[in-house]
Amino acid sequence: MKKVVLAYSGGLDTSICIPLLKEHYGYDELIAVIVDVGQPEEDLKAATERGEELSDLYKLIDAKAEFVQDYIFPLIKANGNYEGYVLGTAIARPLIAKKVVEVAKGEDADAVAHGCTGKGNDQLRFDAVFRTSGLEVIAPVREMSLTREEEKLYASEHGISFESEKRWSIDENIWGRSIEGSELEDPSFFPPEEIYKWTSSVANASKEAAIMEIGFEYGVPVSLNGTEMDGISLIKKLNDVGGKHGVGRTDMIEDRVLGFKSREIYEHPAATILLEAHRDLEQLVLTRHELRFKDFVDRTWSELVYQGLVMDPLFEGLNAFVDKTQGRVNGTVHMKLEKGAARVIGRESPNALYTKDVSFDVKQEQRGAEGFSLYHGFQSSVFRKRYSD
Repeated sequence: MKKVVLAYSGGLDTSICIPLLKEHYGYDELIAVIVDVGQPEEDLKAATERGEELSDLYKLIDAKAEFVQDYIFPLIKANGNYEGYVLGTAIARPLIAKKVVEVAKGEDADAVAHGCTGKGNDQLRFDAVFRTSGLEVIAPVREMSLTREEEKLYASEHGISFESEKRWSIDENIWGRSIEGSELEDPSFFPPEEIYKWTSSVANASKEAAIMEIGFEYGVPVSLNGTEMDGISLIKKLNDVGGKHGVGRTDMIEDRVLGFKSREIYEHPAATILLEAHRDLEQLVLTRHELRFKDFVDRTWSELVYQGLVMDPLFEGLNAFVDKTQGRVNGTVHMKLEKGAARVIGRESPNALYTKDVSFDVKQEQRGAEGFSLYHGFQSSVFRKRYSD
């Protein structure tokens, strides 16, 4: 008996994969796995009902705590950001793929499958993790080059119904929400307010600014306004508060891994606030040379996550360097949320490298700086004297 485990979401793509894997690939048993990384409860409920109906065995895995602890927290420490995108979907895919592989190994399955097309980034993120399992990897939608209309027709023929076809393609987890498709694929199209769920427009944002303080230990957020909070609760709270102030909207042209440019729209209030606060605290406690090199490390780290290459040995090495720097990233950052902006208005740390000894108000000998100044720009000065008209 041939057995396959499918990374399931409850949407059209993965739903039609269930009969496809049996009819066109000859699998006798299909296990559908959905991994909860903070999707809306109503979406999980609908996916569960459909998954239980269509598959031979359905599994719902709650991975929210692992997602925050082992994926989002390292992202914060590495200031995860790809061209302005805070990697909400990208950082979740390796975890989902990992959980699917774990189920496949436990069920003694022959293959793993996903419903990604051949045009996006997710296929690469799933494939990279799946292929380390040694199991056969199947992507029916990609392999059969199915169009959206062909998928709908196939679903109809197999009694797979969706009450209403969604106008937009949406992916959501605790760290971010992505919206794409339909008219949004036109870079010049003005997105309507209806696409946004987490954030208010600047015009409708709360009139009164919010002042908050975020506490960090070893680069990880641990408290809000003096109250210790677990990661899930803290992120949910900041998504709520930040969203009411219009914080965390991104409308961008993004360079996909395959080389395509795509128009992407994201919502990510908590991510915006936490990444801004974390970067600022690093400026207070890390040296100039650490910050310069870490900027390169952070960009490389983010690119690997975006590409789905978290299995690459370089990724492990980058995390080792990042973790080393975070030993001193302790302290409190004071933030002001107002009309779409999240600004740092103060910071403090027991590991601060800032000193008042250099204040303009401190009386001290200053002539020692003259020797440094004499040779500062020396080569530039020689060049100008030698080659000026």
